[in-house]
Amino acid sequence: MYDCIILGTGVAGISAALTLKALKRNFLLVGSRELSAKVASAEKIKNYPGLPSLSGREFKAALSKQLEEENIEVTEGRATGIYDADGGFFVACGQDMYEGKTIILSTGVETVKPIEGEKELVGRGVSYCATCDGFLYKGKTIAVVCAAKEEEHEVELLAKYASKVYLFALYKNCSVKGKNIQKIVGIPKRIKGEGKVSAVEYQGGEIAVDGVFMLKDAACDSLYPALKVEGGSVEVGRDMATNVAGIFAAGDCTGRPYQYAKAAGEGNIAAHSVNAYLNKK
Repeated sequence: MYDCIILGTGVAGISAALTLKALKRNFLLVGSRELSAKVASAEKIKNYPGLPSLSGREFKAALSKQLEEENIEVTEGRATGIYDADGGFFVACGQDMYEGKTIILSTGVETVKPIEGEKELVGRGVSYCATCDGFLYKGKTIAVVCAAKEEEHEVELLAKYASKVYLFALYKNCSVKGKNIQKIVGIPKRIKGEGKVSAVEYQGGEIAVDGVFMLKDAACDSLYPALKVEGGSVEVGRDMATNVAGIFAAGDCTGRPYQYAKAAGEGNIAAHSVNAYLNKK
């Protein structure tokens, strides 16, 4: 069991990892090895102390170099659920399961907002994980909402299980192909169903389905429903502790301002709070 599992490889997650490393804690950093797409796409970063007029690409390169120098590895994965464990938590990432005494959420803001009916039908036809739940829809009809090109391999996996896949690609240049995949032109507006998913309503029509896969970063309260969230942001104290003992949060997921300097500071605080929490236990 790890002392801490950090979810997210943006500035907050990296800051937390560097601090936990200095505190000699055993931790796992889970996210993209490419780090934050938001960082890489920034034209200029002008308000980060000591690094004036840095491009996003240069900042990302500096972060990658620092992780490498500190021998901090990134475990590639996207968290799909957090569950209680004896003395800590389990984190599901596809078919992999990791166990930690504490969690630091540094997942950033949800880029694709929930659609009507999504949260109400989670676990009743709505899923965020193709590798976890795809087999449940063998021979059935599903809709897939794919938010990024990086998730296309999951669409292809789902097509191997389902008899029919209706694909809503929320980005340009979708390259997914398959005899049983039909791309839908339109934005999904509502997931319908009484106790279980029955259809997806979109801009231009409605399709009957047995399930809906949302291939995007899940909101923090979707990962762990007991988390207190206000206006889409995780509520934290000055120590970055959430309302759930052992779960801390840092960075954009805690709300505005969405600034790298703020994320770095909160990641540092969250790591120190994890250390204090573990010392008390």
